[in-house]
Amino acid sequence: MAFRNRSDAGRRLAKALSSYKGRHVVVLALPRGGVPVAAEVAAALDAPLDLILVRKIGVPTQPELAMGAVVDGIAPIVVRNQEVIELSGTTADEFDAAYAEELAEIERRRQLYIGERARAEIAGQVVIVIDDGIATGATTRAALQAIRNRKPKELVLAVPVAPRDTITQLRQEVDALICLETPELFGAIGYFYQDFRQVSDEEVVATLKRFPIKGATSVS
Repeated sequence: MAFRNRSDAGRRLAKALSSYKGRHVVVLALPRGGVPVAAEVAAALDAPLDLILVRKIGVPTQPELAMGAVVDGIAPIVVRNQEVIELSGTTADEFDAAYAEELAEIERRRQLYIGERARAEIAGQVVIVIDDGIATGATTRAALQAIRNRKPKELVLAVPVAPRDTITQLRQEVDALICLETPELFGAIGYFYQDFRQVSDEEVVATLKRFPIKGATSVS
């Protein structure tokens, strides 16, 4: 196993990202699992920590299989995996129903995690996107596309572990990419952690309280 827990992975990522300190960095975490990882990076870089709310849209008969993803925003961004949709026989109505369910979960998380909290400014900043790992890359790709639309100066993806082919595909979405482990045999993200217990809503809220956004504007 590569990492003791998410905090350990975050500290190791922070070392790999040390050159970004003092460069007007904003750290964005994918909740929930990405938050403890990102917190270590934000602390080390003395950077604001915020969230990018994105949800996988799973095939109705195989929820773990991504047929798309949706990202929060004034106009939610939807990414569809047409190949998976067609191979799974998912109808347009079924996709729309799954999309609506994930959008509702994003809204729940936005109210719970963010509420009236000020949001970090993205435009013109060096934005580092962090998760606890990547499998297929569907949700990550959607998140990166949404952030790119908000005009960051530089877009960086940093994760502890991901399959090599997924990393190759995601490089074209960002200006820089750091991944500590790219195993040939992947399986699942949890295989690379000694402790991969689920991160609770309460932990996300508590972590964000440690990183208040200073001098920020309110952004959806």
